[in-house]
Amino acid sequence: MTAIQQTEIAFDVRPSDQPVPAAERERLLAAPAFGVRFTDHMVTLRWTQDEGWHDGRLEPYGPFTLDPATAVFHYAQEFFEGLKAYRQESGSVVMFRPQANAARFNSSAHRMAMPELPEETFLHALELLVTQDRDWVPLELEKSLYLRPFAIATQPGLGVNYPSSSYLFSVIASPAGAYFSGGVKPVTVWLCADFTRAAPGGTGEVKCGGNYAAAFVAQQEAIDNGCDQVVWLDAAEHRWVEEMGGMNLFFVYGSGAGARIMTPALTGTLLPGITRDSLLQLAPHLGIPAVEGRISTDQWHSDSASGELTEVFACGTAAVITPVGKVKTATGEWLIGDGTPGPVTMRLREELLGLQYGQRPDPFGWIHKVC
Repeated sequence: MTAIQQTEIAFDVRPSDQPVPAAERERLLAAPAFGVRFTDHMVTLRWTQDEGWHDGRLEPYGPFTLDPATAVFHYAQEFFEGLKAYRQESGSVVMFRPQANAARFNSSAHRMAMPELPEETFLHALELLVTQDRDWVPLELEKSLYLRPFAIATQPGLGVNYPSSSYLFSVIASPAGAYFSGGVKPVTVWLCADFTRAAPGGTGEVKCGGNYAAAFVAQQEAIDNGCDQVVWLDAAEHRWVEEMGGMNLFFVYGSGAGARIMTPALTGTLLPGITRDSLLQLAPHLGIPAVEGRISTDQWHSDSASGELTEVFACGTAAVITPVGKVKTATGEWLIGDGTPGPVTMRLREELLGLQYGQRPDPFGWIHKVC
């Protein structure tokens, strides 16, 4: 399904008459928890077969009213995106690679049989919300305003032989601190052999809620075994490493001038992360070769034991770059390096954050100024 061609979609701006008081907002921004408190406004936009995308609004943040038989509740026809707005040292508020999110949004829409959204409309909706709620963008390094665009099926009815005939697009925003509490410290991961996140031909490359719901049982298994996150393996053999929770994985080989990084190649079962793609471009710019490949669980273990594999880290919009220090399985465990954050991991993290917050030059044109 594709969107009706529309050259311009208007948004009616309806500011809240009861915004959070400045003092309360500043208190919340001092220690924001990820995805817990939301800004004063949201953006909504609706789609029907007859009208295409219409009724765009910036309005006060609040609940939706949906029929109990609405399709999204029963058949999970929905998906979302995630990106951040940052306050740079200059005082400007920017977004990081929102055009890439717009492209991935439409790729997800196609796979979920939902209408695509013109990329300029996607960007305009983000800019509208960030500009209106710019006082919610934190000042400190490593704090940001997390943006969650999403789309849901809204047609009431329990028939399953057709996609919905109506949809709602929305953007909400939440001030965010560190994804993992306690600052930058290595996480311990659990190699999941009992459950599968995605299979070829499925929705592994789509940011749809069903992927995350199916992951909760494995994530709980990881926690029960003293781990922070689950690592997913391939569906066919349960031996090829794919990704960690909602994040992509990178493997560092060698050290110093000889260091290089590798990330599992996209197969249709992995999420094509925008942070992942950014690191594949940023690392070579810094003199660190970067490739896509594959690694088995046995190779992960043996390369760690031999010292050939020196570091492992996960990356994503929410967590940025997070070092992996220990791996656990049902039959044993092993350290990566000495279990502490490695120099390549920390350099890439520092460079990426520096670019996002305006402390480093942007040779790729990734920074999108909003206000």
